[in-house]
Amino acid sequence: MASPFLNFIAGEWVPCRSQATFANVNPANVDDVVGHFQSSSAEDVNDAFDAAAAAQPAWAALPAPKRGEYLFKAAEILSAVIPRLGEEMTREEGKTLPEAIGETNRTINILRYFGAEGARQFNHQIPSERENVFCYTTRKPLGVVGLITPWNFPSAIPTWKTAPALVAGNTVVLKPASLSPLSALRIVEALHQAGIPKGVLNFVTGGGGAVGNAMLAHPALRALSFTGSTDVGSQVYEKATKRRLRVQLEMGGKNPTIVLADADLDNAAAILVNGAFFSTGQKCTACSRAIIERPIYNALVDKLLAKTRALKVGNGLEAGIDIGPAVDEAQLKTNLSYIEVAKNEGASLLCGGNRLTGGAYDKGYFIEPTVFGGVTPEMRIAQEEVFGPVLALMVAEDFDDAIRIANGVKFGLSASIVSNNLSRVHQFVQRIEAGLITVNLPTAGVEYQLPFGGTKESSFGMREQGQLALDFYTESRTVYLKHTV
Repeated sequence: MASPFLNFIAGEWVPCRSQATFANVNPANVDDVVGHFQSSSAEDVNDAFDAAAAAQPAWAALPAPKRGEYLFKAAEILSAVIPRLGEEMTREEGKTLPEAIGETNRTINILRYFGAEGARQFNHQIPSERENVFCYTTRKPLGVVGLITPWNFPSAIPTWKTAPALVAGNTVVLKPASLSPLSALRIVEALHQAGIPKGVLNFVTGGGGAVGNAMLAHPALRALSFTGSTDVGSQVYEKATKRRLRVQLEMGGKNPTIVLADADLDNAAAILVNGAFFSTGQKCTACSRAIIERPIYNALVDKLLAKTRALKVGNGLEAGIDIGPAVDEAQLKTNLSYIEVAKNEGASLLCGGNRLTGGAYDKGYFIEPTVFGGVTPEMRIAQEEVFGPVLALMVAEDFDDAIRIANGVKFGLSASIVSNNLSRVHQFVQRIEAGLITVNLPTAGVEYQLPFGGTKESSFGMREQGQLALDFYTESRTVYLKHTV
């Protein structure tokens, strides 16, 4: 067995104190072990936070443009090894190689964007009503921040949390998902190679319970940003708010695409396939509900099923593959369980619904892209997040009915409409309960320079990405300065 990957604490690659490790396995081929990682405990987490706390004052004192230079250097380091990083991501998470290459490029762009924010952290000069008083605002870093990231975007999400935290002057303890830690480790590795000072960035792997609870308990922690399930996010919120910590939560979604009767059906079908099935439906912004006006329902379903049946499922490293495996056996079982629930509730299985077996399929967690018709709003398949390639089709009598169905869930992350009716599009933007809104585009596919976040039970706290990301990682201070004439 190759040497295990290590934690990164106080500028050094170190094993956890127990010396215990866990395997990171390729979900397309369980015989392929990507690597072994540290099963850290509270003691390891405490070491990371102690290092971050010791390093924070000097890091905050460094001018923000200088902090940004480390991000630029890391971006250049990663740019030189994009093919390797893409292959590693596909092996550990399962997404297709083109998707993994795309995420790697996005990661590099995030580093560059927030590197430039070091010179763009605008404050405000505000007129005073008093004579000879000069008023302005300034930003102050929070201190030590904890980041808990998910497995489905194992490079981009750790980066879009880490980069603004660092450029704002905070020090970081990062815990990646245990299903895909290598992609996050490569980001830390690049920042280390860029020369980032010891203790500024720390990386600890291990179980979510042991590591996450220790992070929330450490007295140096000032804020925590979490992306993951709604259930775990609720637990994080409860523990963080008891300490009055600043907390940011990105959680579930049950994202609708409304298709109105004036839509181009070929375009609508392509949008639904993209939003529902790419990345194996393992996106919090994936479309899981298509709400279709009755006059075009049958014609659109025919086109949608034809496109869905044409998708190729397999190992994402192979050419021509559209959809990779579920990330692990537990997620595969969840997908299959929801399919059975939908059948039992009376939904009509129109396409897919089975685990793929035989040959190479037996080595991984592969499932057919699945489409259900006859879905009604009260069904679980219409209310609960599956996080797999399962699309529920629902009929709307008119635009108002479509909006009612779309908003009738506890989530509010992303939503899409397919229509050329300008009035309806504007009404949709105003009335839909979602933080991310797309028109004639899939529900998934966000860009790093724009704010990211939802409403209702999908998100809590300040937005991620774009300029607004800095708001979470800083406190704004107001200065009144009286001067003489």
